[in-house]
Amino acid sequence: MRKKTLLMQNWKFSKPGSPSEAIDLPHTWNAIDGQDGGNDYWRGMCIYEKTFPKPEFDSTECVYIQFEGVNSSADIILNDQILMHHDGGYSTFRADITEHLCEGENHLIVKVDNGINDRVYPQKADFTFYGGIYRDVTLIVLDKNHFSMDYFGSTGLEVIPEINENDLSNCKINVKSFVTGKGIPVIKLYDMDGNEVLHEQVGKNVVFEMKEPHLWNGLKDPYLYTAKAVLVDEENGQKYDEVEAKFGIRTFKADARHGFFLNGKPYPLYGVSRHQDRKGIGNALTKEMHDEDMALIKEMGCNSIRLAHYQHDQYFYDLCDKNGMVVWAEIPYISEHMPAGRENTISQMKELILQNKNHASIICWGISNEITISTKDNKDMLDNHKMLNDLCHSMDSTRLTTLACYAMCGPFNKVAHITDLVSWNLYLGWYVPGLKLNDFWLDFFHKTFPNRLLGYSEYGAEGMPNLHSDRPRRGDHTEEYQAIYHEYMLECFKKRPWMWATHVWNMFDFAADARDQGGEPGMNHKGLVTFDRKTKKDSFYLYKAYWSDDSFVHICSKRFRDRVGDKLRIKVYSNIDSITLFVNGKRQETKTGGPVFNFEIPFIGNVHIAVRSTNDNSIIDSADFVKTDTPNPSYKLAKSKGKGSANWV
Repeated sequence: MRKKTLLMQNWKFSKPGSPSEAIDLPHTWNAIDGQDGGNDYWRGMCIYEKTFPKPEFDSTECVYIQFEGVNSSADIILNDQILMHHDGGYSTFRADITEHLCEGENHLIVKVDNGINDRVYPQKADFTFYGGIYRDVTLIVLDKNHFSMDYFGSTGLEVIPEINENDLSNCKINVKSFVTGKGIPVIKLYDMDGNEVLHEQVGKNVVFEMKEPHLWNGLKDPYLYTAKAVLVDEENGQKYDEVEAKFGIRTFKADARHGFFLNGKPYPLYGVSRHQDRKGIGNALTKEMHDEDMALIKEMGCNSIRLAHYQHDQYFYDLCDKNGMVVWAEIPYISEHMPAGRENTISQMKELILQNKNHASIICWGISNEITISTKDNKDMLDNHKMLNDLCHSMDSTRLTTLACYAMCGPFNKVAHITDLVSWNLYLGWYVPGLKLNDFWLDFFHKTFPNRLLGYSEYGAEGMPNLHSDRPRRGDHTEEYQAIYHEYMLECFKKRPWMWATHVWNMFDFAADARDQGGEPGMNHKGLVTFDRKTKKDSFYLYKAYWSDDSFVHICSKRFRDRVGDKLRIKVYSNIDSITLFVNGKRQETKTGGPVFNFEIPFIGNVHIAVRSTNDNSIIDSADFVKTDTPNPSYKLAKSKGKGSANWV
């Protein structure tokens, strides 16, 4: 069976103009300069080198090297032999190195290039394109007869359940195997406890019929089965290879008048978008970091994630399956159509679908994002979109297609009417004045195209935990305005249950080296949690109050400690119906309703505020405020002295 060896330690990294250095993977060379602003992070070709001993294998076996993420183009060279070239920085790819191995030490070179070109996406977007080998590299020894290692980076095993929402008691499970060499697949299905269900099936294309399947039911019950495929010799039963795949059984649909349905029942999708980078680390994340991201998303009560703007780590898709998240997965066909990039959109889409087809969490494939921002050849762009839409449907008839339009893409633009679903990235009330424009725009589109499935793929406002105002306004980057913005948007969406999904931009602050806003260059601060994941902004708790069932109270603007004036306004977010305010230890007032509570008390001097659940004293939050004669100047955004543009566009 397969023997795997991680190649993560003791690499040599060389960057033009700099001395070589010893590094371990995962690694990016833009962890610092890709986050400090100026739109000047280094893009180009760097070299990774490693020596490793020839792995043990015999004449019946072969050896592959697997890369799970190299951004954005890679040339793989082993012992001076060029093995392959790969374009696309976010997907898995492999090379058969069997014939190129030598006795003793083997010299591996990976040339990685994130430089500017006109054919590999992304090239223009509001995030940093970190260069590097930032996910796992693995040596895999396996039998020459094996489940395909060359099928667009997939596992060689596809599991596609078919079930009708009108009859959830009967399900067909189609299992398709892709085999290199000889042998016949023997397929077995197991439940979540490891018990075998149904009788095994033999063949490359088999169908199981399951009665009363246990459904994958989102947050409530993300139940997963496992399909195990063993490749055996038809004559003597010798085992050549084995792979497995988790899968879930569910139905879903989107209705233009009633929103999203899961397993035949209304299931409004409310969630966030997520980028994969971190402060000082870039995109070279560990599994523990992925776990922390998922824990924060779950704490807030989300049931959906838009994994933008590229293919994410398989480990995170697995987390989405296990935790019941409904996922929008997409390729980085973004901001500008490049006529020379058509083949790259095709290859990245094929890899996205084939590497992720078994994930129960994914319900739609995203074709593009804000493609009309700077596209000049609209005819070729539209043709590319139609081709990708048809490709998705031909490769996967079980899922929907979608795309994200930007404000300058009007409701009558042809690109907005190609895919099954459509969502808009609109920042009405942030980049332009007028929160009420969201109501007007949504109602206009819905009235004009009542049968078109509409959602919001991005909406948000920048919020800095160190900036505050008792009179927050658009553009001030205060934590208070961000909270007011999201209060409005949540109520706006609540009135329109026909929307198929809404996704906040963004769950976490992320790096965009072309930006210079909020007093911290190189960052997009629309996250509900800071870049280092250490600070949950007030808006995080607003969403938790709307979406989560875990009882809590949260006093807003606790970081706005120094205040002026004779009145102190206290805002509280909570999913508890009744809360009580205490001032300097004395019971002050009880209010019911929520999830937003507002109190006002005389501000005579320094005060200690506590808010408790009226019925459970253990659910409590507290804050201290200091009365000052003049406003604290550190709470106000200073004029930028950076050299980056204020907004990447």
